[in-house]
Amino acid sequence: MLLRKIGKRMAIMMACVLAFGALTACGGGKGDESGTGASFEPITSESDSSTDSTTQESAEEETSAEVPEGMYLSEITGEPISEEIKDQRPIAVMVDNEKMALPHYGTADADVVYEMMNSTKNDRITRLMLIYKDWGKIEQVGSIRSTRPTNILLMAEWNAVLCHDGGPFYIQPYFENAWAPHFSGTFSRVNNGKKREFTEYIVSGDLDKNFKNAGYSTTYNEHANEGDHFNFTTYGKEIKLDEKYSRSYPAKNISLPFKHNGSQLKYNDETKEYEYYEYNARHEDAETDAPISVKNVILQDVTFSQLDENGYLIYNCIGSGNGWYITNGVAKDITWSKTSETDVTRFYDENGEELEINTGKTYIGLIPDDTWSNVIFE
Repeated sequence: MLLRKIGKRMAIMMACVLAFGALTACGGGKGDESGTGASFEPITSESDSSTDSTTQESAEEETSAEVPEGMYLSEITGEPISEEIKDQRPIAVMVDNEKMALPHYGTADADVVYEMMNSTKNDRITRLMLIYKDWGKIEQVGSIRSTRPTNILLMAEWNAVLCHDGGPFYIQPYFENAWAPHFSGTFSRVNNGKKREFTEYIVSGDLDKNFKNAGYSTTYNEHANEGDHFNFTTYGKEIKLDEKYSRSYPAKNISLPFKHNGSQLKYNDETKEYEYYEYNARHEDAETDAPISVKNVILQDVTFSQLDENGYLIYNCIGSGNGWYITNGVAKDITWSKTSETDVTRFYDENGEELEINTGKTYIGLIPDDTWSNVIFE
């Protein structure tokens, strides 16, 4: 867990409790108590929302696992990873999500997948930002495209180096900060028969060259937050939201209000993970056919400010708001808070306590506030 001053932590928790109260008071566009416009019935549970030891025990599978020798539990996924890269800082990669950019390379290997509106034009097309801890194993990732201010604010909380190819002039003031290292337009061009803007990829050796040329540290530095990024449950155990909380909702299929690419997350009963779909098909890697598959889905209700008539925008991701945490086919209403440019976005349950999530990969979707009620669970 991150080490914080008690006063700051309590202030955040109180803010989240107030935000949760607003969620339950206002409700969603169709009168449901969840805060979305989706139509579904809550899962009933005999357990109350307290966090006594009995409730906690029943909300987790009775399994245990030992961390293999020479490995540690990743601060990004909570899963075992080589101790040799324990101090290695991650990278954040901007990946084009236009249909012309498909198929993608290397996206299935990302530890965390962010998706958010890239522009208010083109039916609010989205772009992906992928977080990789073990970037030394990358053979090919992309295609690489430009970044936006929101991505810089989010990559900073990971102490990551942002990999992109330019962007609007609005990004320049952010990159003047020491906490915002980046590589721009310095990756390999691959002859794939497409227009030039779809031909840039990170390939093996590119990152080593970039770190050397830029002089950036490959390990965490003074701008890094301490401890795990998420509040993971015990490795080898699994949280069951419908047992842990008195209020939860079935959510095996999730439809997101991203009109251009029609993003969806569908639960795979065999893997117990959510797979990413867009453009009416499962998203698959160009070489391995592997899908983007995650254990955790987090959706944030976030307002945004349009910067000009060209559709450029910034999400108001420093602040607080409502959200959803979805895992194992079940959704739970939550709140979120981010207090500064480099502070980690924290998630809280209905009791104002930091949300405990399952170990594994995570998808985070920033949903514009004006379409939040259009999130659909099935």
